Amino acid sequence: MKAFLDTNVLIYAQGDGPKGEIARRAILEGGTVSVQVLNECASTLRRKFHLEWDAIEAAIEDMCTALEAVRPIDLSTHTEALDLARTHDFNFYDALIIASALEAGCDVLLTEDMQAGRRIAGMTIVNPFK
Repeated sequence: MKAFLDTNVLIYAQGDGPKGEIARRAILEGGTVSVQVLNECASTLRRKFHLEWDAIEAAIEDMCTALEAVRPIDLSTHTEALDLARTHDFNFYDALIIASALEAGCDVLLTEDMQAGRRIAGMTIVNPFK
């Protein structure tokens, strides 16, 4: 199984409790993220958790070390996201996550923010926290 991790998985990994444990386990099992996911993670850690930039940078470096790959966002990803948003009625930024996951050849997208169980082009959206 090749997994793509959404931002909420990375954010939960920074905290305690059951969701934190599940998220850390998902990261340690390996997976792929995109630059978009890292950007959203940095923004959330600063805005909601008021972390200092050095702590944010260290957290992201740790996650990147554990994960298999970080995917760039390029014009083909953007174009695919527009098509996914149009044809499946996704929010554009969710469609960009899905497009990145599909380009990476992932079997599952781990997120709690989208429709768990939905399949798109052979990939399944899975809520790891249920």
